[in-house]
Amino acid sequence: MMNTPIPSRQDYLIKTFGLKFPILAGGLMWLSDANYVSACARAGILGFITAASFPDEGDLRNEIRKCRQQSNGAPFGVNVSMLPKLVPGEKTEDVFRLIIDEGVQVVETSGRNPEPYVKLLKDGGVKIIHKVPAVKYAQKAQQIGVDAVSIVGAECGGHPGEEMIGSMVNSILALKRLNIPYFIGGGIGHGAQIVAALSMGASGVVIGTRFLVAEEIWAHPDYKKALIHASESDTALIMRSIRNTVRAFKNHTTDYVQAIEREQSDITIDMLLPHVAGKIGKTAYETGDVTKGVLSAGQSLGMTDKITSLANIIATLKDEYQAALSRLDHFDGKVSQ
Repeated sequence: MMNTPIPSRQDYLIKTFGLKFPILAGGLMWLSDANYVSACARAGILGFITAASFPDEGDLRNEIRKCRQQSNGAPFGVNVSMLPKLVPGEKTEDVFRLIIDEGVQVVETSGRNPEPYVKLLKDGGVKIIHKVPAVKYAQKAQQIGVDAVSIVGAECGGHPGEEMIGSMVNSILALKRLNIPYFIGGGIGHGAQIVAALSMGASGVVIGTRFLVAEEIWAHPDYKKALIHASESDTALIMRSIRNTVRAFKNHTTDYVQAIEREQSDITIDMLLPHVAGKIGKTAYETGDVTKGVLSAGQSLGMTDKITSLANIIATLKDEYQAALSRLDHFDGKVSQ
């Protein structure tokens, strides 16, 4: 067996965006800013500024321009997380028009069906990668004409969906059911997993948690140290009672919310909001006090080992990737009859 990279589905990321390594750095609320996303671009992977982190359109426009200046001509995208239902005053279409106006090549959409915006984005020359928690939603996204999908499994930080389907299962179901390029996320933090995902037909992987300890992430060093000292067991699932499940770093907030969900019935988002509001999590990033707030983190916490540059993390992933390919070299591929 030759020691050559396993081909991905049409080498989508390499051919479409000229990337050096098939990784999407999924949008991280409050954290995916120009400094971090441009570091992704320079490292040869695709990152996304989180539009929701910059609710003022002028701030978002400035962040996109700053990212472009720092990316040395390499591509980057914008993450647009839509609420599950359209609400009065929502500015999703305005955000998409701003993205088009700024010449951004690709968006990462999530939260609800992006169908109302597909024509607008495609007419504007923007590629659409839609993020979903299960293959059945990816099939719907394929039908409405998105360019690619990210499928994040039960192991992921943030929203793993309500059915909690693991990444290995998602990978094979996607291989069987999808024709468009797809990326596998959820618990991905090692180069060997990239080889595995590609071998199962994916066009790459989605990584979030593993990158939280990058130097380019602006969060407080004490926050990053807490992640490094954590293990794959130090996450908790909350908000299942309102069908908005979140996997987060285990802390006082997750313990308290789980207790409410065990002990009370007819729970509403209004009951939980004082504990799970995003601004509480942002404060944790600012201060390093990780005891409070919903701090999205996946089971790849077990793979965070030190604070270092994003470029160094990517270099480690590449070494692990090559080592995995070398292990395959020693397997002749024959199956006993």
